[in-house]
Amino acid sequence: MSTNNLFSPFNLKTLNLKNRIVMAPMTRSFSPNGIPTDEVASYYQKRAEGEVGLILSEGTVINRASSSNDANVPHFYGDAALKGWKKVIDEVHAAGGSMGPQIWHMGIMDNHHSGWVPPVPFEGPSGLNRPDFRNGVAMTEKDIEDTILAFGQAAADAKRLGFDTIEIHGAHGYLIDQFFRAETNLRTDIYGGKTLPERNRFAIEVVKEIRKQVGNDFAVIMRFSQFKPSDYNYKLAKNPQELEAWLTPLVEAGVDILHCSQRRFWEPEFEDSDLNFAGWAKKVTGAPTITVGSVGLSGDFFGAFAGESSEPTSLEELNRRFDRGDFDLVAVGRPLLSDPNWVAKIKAGKMDQLKGFSKEALGQLVLE
Repeated sequence: MSTNNLFSPFNLKTLNLKNRIVMAPMTRSFSPNGIPTDEVASYYQKRAEGEVGLILSEGTVINRASSSNDANVPHFYGDAALKGWKKVIDEVHAAGGSMGPQIWHMGIMDNHHSGWVPPVPFEGPSGLNRPDFRNGVAMTEKDIEDTILAFGQAAADAKRLGFDTIEIHGAHGYLIDQFFRAETNLRTDIYGGKTLPERNRFAIEVVKEIRKQVGNDFAVIMRFSQFKPSDYNYKLAKNPQELEAWLTPLVEAGVDILHCSQRRFWEPEFEDSDLNFAGWAKKVTGAPTITVGSVGLSGDFFGAFAGESSEPTSLEELNRRFDRGDFDLVAVGRPLLSDPNWVAKIKAGKMDQLKGFSKEALGQLVLE
């Protein structure tokens, strides 16, 4: 099995990557009071030393009082947190890596198991996290305007600190995704609507504000998912035409790369084709895409949270799809969470040295 093509360079605007492998964003909750520590910086630096092409940070929240449900999720605002992120990117660059923060607003959330709650109620398009589950307030148009500006400010700060790109978190049932979804966006103003293109407005305005703040030459990634954590079979776009109507306006607004989250990268997105989510997104928009979903390990990430262990698996199917041109980059989660040298081992053909994954890796920042 050859992985040579995965180790070809990728260049787009501010991204000059030595290979096609991306560290997927994975929430770690090791930043007390939202401030990344020196250990967080070392965690990312070790992945850069391990030859990851592009590191995408864990989700890091924007400057809204209820953007997070976890006191230990990092902020991307405030002098102390931004100082911590400056150390992160400087150490990643010193190790020869490239990195972008994933900027995030969680929207309406379940209360965290720790008992911590934000100082104001959670906010979302309609106060709903999922059908019939209300745990917050509906945003006013002023709230929406301020949130769009906060996304833009986070992107501007990322560029100022020296990051190579940013990723907008528009997936997995969080705020932007809550606007996409009919069951959680019941608004009757310009940010609602019966069709997905109508409910796209909030995301498009976020992208346009970010593009305004960072300029045309800075690479912008956006993450999407069809599935929701409460419904793995859910599809926002039920066919290629709906997918095109959803994603193309976002590319036109300024998204350079579409990060297409699915549970298992080999599963077809629609009938009558074996193309996965990233394959279809690239086909209908023409934009570069990132695939992700159980790359290199058995099981999936949600199973890991439930305590399931995983073993290394073949990359043969991934290579087949990549060589066919279905997608441009490959995001890897759990293998890099538990082994900072996973990429270097793949490159060297040391498949016998690949580690499995156990839930214990979720409870620490693995540095070796």
